[in-house]
Amino acid sequence: MPVNIKGVKRVLVRFKYRVIGIIYLGHRRFCPVCCRWSRKFPEFGVIRRPDAMCPHCRALERHRLLWLFLGKHTDLFDGRQKKLLHIAPEFCLEPGLKKAAGKGYLSADLDESRAMVRMDITSIDFPDVSFDVIFCSHVLEHIEDDRKAIGEIYRVLKKNGWAILMVPVTADKTIENLSFATPEERLQVFGQQDHVRRYGPDYADRLREAGFEVRTACAGDLASAAELEKMGLAGCPDTIFHSVKTS
Repeated sequence: MPVNIKGVKRVLVRFKYRVIGIIYLGHRRFCPVCCRWSRKFPEFGVIRRPDAMCPHCRALERHRLLWLFLGKHTDLFDGRQKKLLHIAPEFCLEPGLKKAAGKGYLSADLDESRAMVRMDITSIDFPDVSFDVIFCSHVLEHIEDDRKAIGEIYRVLKKNGWAILMVPVTADKTIENLSFATPEERLQVFGQQDHVRRYGPDYADRLREAGFEVRTACAGDLASAAELEKMGLAGCPDTIFHSVKTS
């Protein structure tokens, strides 16, 4: 009898997370993405960050920050079905976004095994004004022509639609030089082998150039110090870039 590999994997994953739930059993940390408590959040990252990853759903700081913003400052959870494009879908966010958007949810990635459709976001194969909401987090720093990708995202959004286009902001001003072509050069200059730039706060200007009205928010704008500590977001450096297509 052939072995059902997918079924075995599902059982192993369920067992793994039951064990994790026991190891991290406690009520000192709360993840707003999966709404589960933990004794602590494990560290994570190339340079290890404490309080980084939810042990249950694997949400990192930027995902938990995003979920806070969505609940406080968007209409995502108003119960109405939406056409939602989720670019490079994160494991931790996908279930909640599917539930919020209903049948209008669509995930996309260059690697079609990771999403519902294969998509190059510098040439999105959808008509103008196709989507109400678009999520794209920590993708644009990998794309040489990020302005073209931003323009495509703007094009396929409906009027009054909105996008969350998060990037790591790690410089005082955006640094890019496409002549740095080798992984070693990019690691040294941009901090990661597959990055092609470091963004600064002026990243918001690129979004405005495409036509977006941009609102930014950081952790301190969304919750009290005590609440941020509980969610492992004290000192979180990430910024939300909420970009609305107003015309």
